[in-house]
Amino acid sequence: MNFNELGLSDKVLQAVEATGYTTPTPIQEQAIPIALAGRDVLGIAQTGTGKTAAFTLPMLSRLETGRARARMPRTLILEPTRELAAQVEEAFVRYGVNHKVSVALLIGGVSFADQEAKITRGADVLIATPGRLLDFAERGKLLLTGIEILVIDEADRMLDMGFIPDIEKICKLVPFTRQTLFFSATMPPEITRLTEAFLHNPARIEVARPSSTAASVAQSLVASAPGPAKREVLRKLLRAAEDLTNAIIFSNRKRDVALLTKSLEKHGFSVGCLHGDMDQRSRMTSLDAFRNNKVSLLVCSDVAARGLDIPMVSHVYNFDVPTHAEDYVHRIGRTGRAGRSGTAISIVTKADQRYVDDIEKLIQKKIDWQGVTLDQVVDAEPDVEGEVDEGRTPGDRRSRRSQGRGGEGRSASPARGSARGGEARGRGEGRRDAAEAAPVAASSAGPTLAAPPSPSPRRAEPAQPPRSRDERPAGRGTEQRRHRHDEDDEVVIGLGDHVPSFLLRPVRIKASTDA
Repeated sequence: MNFNELGLSDKVLQAVEATGYTTPTPIQEQAIPIALAGRDVLGIAQTGTGKTAAFTLPMLSRLETGRARARMPRTLILEPTRELAAQVEEAFVRYGVNHKVSVALLIGGVSFADQEAKITRGADVLIATPGRLLDFAERGKLLLTGIEILVIDEADRMLDMGFIPDIEKICKLVPFTRQTLFFSATMPPEITRLTEAFLHNPARIEVARPSSTAASVAQSLVASAPGPAKREVLRKLLRAAEDLTNAIIFSNRKRDVALLTKSLEKHGFSVGCLHGDMDQRSRMTSLDAFRNNKVSLLVCSDVAARGLDIPMVSHVYNFDVPTHAEDYVHRIGRTGRAGRSGTAISIVTKADQRYVDDIEKLIQKKIDWQGVTLDQVVDAEPDVEGEVDEGRTPGDRRSRRSQGRGGEGRSASPARGSARGGEARGRGEGRRDAAEAAPVAASSAGPTLAAPPSPSPRRAEPAQPPRSRDERPAGRGTEQRRHRHDEDDEVVIGLGDHVPSFLLRPVRIKASTDA
């Protein structure tokens, strides 16, 4: 079957032909005719199967008649991330080249005023993330009563990100008579409940077994020790890959994305990064640099694991094995797209073995080891003193050395720890009071400063050096000490830490009755 047999309009067919596509994918072949007929669609297909075109092409054909009104878009597409929303916008620009279709994008990290201006002029297609869309609707800047087609894409990702309550609110704001196109890679119970509530007699289209991996992707595991050894393993894999054109490297934590990026840059690799804490401008800059081959490696968190269509990705490296088996399927789905071959390599430590077991159980396939196995890896902790950790600052390494000595770096002895605690209190709460009390002590002490009396045995505490008592605040602390030692009515006044060291000794001053 080719696209001419699906019932698309001539303008859409010309645009598809210009892109070079001739044969529809299974999800497109089955979903497009049903969508053109106006029926609800429940599409279950893993990422990389052409889901975007499966709803973009029929929507363009149906939008050739009619026009949008101000603040009342005709169609609505919900995406879980900004990157996916921007990617769908690009698809409408590419396939709608022969149409006069206005497209508005509502995502975070972009000027609210610019987006409002597009909505006010009228939009045939509104592409949005749930949070920003509800923000517009609640402010009265957007009316959803004119929606003819609602598309919910990557529904299982919406569930993972906690957007299901927002989706339910949005579904109640759009007309009951709208057409709904619903796409998800997996069907957990919560997603099934959502489809039963908001889809009307949908045509269920399942083109691949849920949570399956593409046969065109060669998968393997590489054993490694934890810590800096993992980065060395990754560098060796990158240098040894003969057919690597570009690669996406996944890490589980956002802070490790930045650390790994700096490490690879230091060793001469062309690398960019992408994670959820980056602003929208930085995200798009990194993606564009990777798409345009300005950098060959992209280190990212799971924000890029689903739906991003980056052509010709030859390799995917899991620097960290994902803790959720479903994320593994979506990560390696970035390569081997549209029938191309790809390579997916996961670096595994002994702590990751249970996650590997979950992945193999989910995909119903054993993944081969490349080189040694975990049992053959020497998993000794590196020497902290001699460790070269290129991604960390000297302060980070000092902190780790302190932890390695069982806390010696924080306090060499209980007495020192207590003294430092007293210093902290003196500097924090009572520095101002101590500074005000210092002139009083200087005027009253007289010759006593040169030869202060020896502290009484009752006040001598081995675990509390004199200096820590000297820096105690003179305000509330003075009243408390007077209450504790009212038998001799003596008060210790702090001189502060700005005086010479030979004066930093406790001075006893008889408190007057009218003080």
